[in-house]
Amino acid sequence: MRVRPISTDVLVEELADLLTSRESDSYLRVAFDGAPATGPGALGDALVGPLRARGRPAMRIDAADFLRPASLRLEFGRNDPDSYYQGWFDEAGLAREVLDPAGPGGSGRVLARLWDATADRAVRESYAELPAGAILLVSGPLLLGGGLAFDVTVHLEMSAAALLRRTPAEDAWTLPAFGRYAEEVGPASLADVVLRVDDPRRPAMVLERS
Repeated sequence: MRVRPISTDVLVEELADLLTSRESDSYLRVAFDGAPATGPGALGDALVGPLRARGRPAMRIDAADFLRPASLRLEFGRNDPDSYYQGWFDEAGLAREVLDPAGPGGSGRVLARLWDATADRAVRESYAELPAGAILLVSGPLLLGGGLAFDVTVHLEMSAAALLRRTPAEDAWTLPAFGRYAEEVGPASLADVVLRVDDPRRPAMVLERS
């Protein structure tokens, strides 16, 4: 594997340049895909300011706000990795409420949050009208390979050892799901940008795999 070490600040600036180089009169749907320990949400958050400074409106979307109801998610128990892999996230809802409206010919009317997992009910939130040229920054795990429509994809990866070390003990039951994802989907082979974040303070951009 050939990588280029890069500081977090430079990484954010380079990604902001990459995203704003795309067509500015249409919406841009960007995925930040990775296990929670890799920090996909933090990277998405860090890009909001630089994108706006470059004249592009930005909206953050978290896949954790698009979960399926508990009766479906937890049908086989609270700690079932197969359910987490295949049935926790409401991909249809994310497509319907966010990605399709921001796609070609879409209405530009999106719902930033669909489901409140704590209350286990739909979120009472109004739809937002995307301004022209808006960039949607969607973060979460298991986003690639399932047919979700993104224009740019960024995958954050860790070695199995680093993922085990950096995942809280109470969430270790999810690790087999990420193993399946890496083996069955191969997200690093699908993403436009791959970042190695074994130490999130010292990311590296993957340039080539051996």
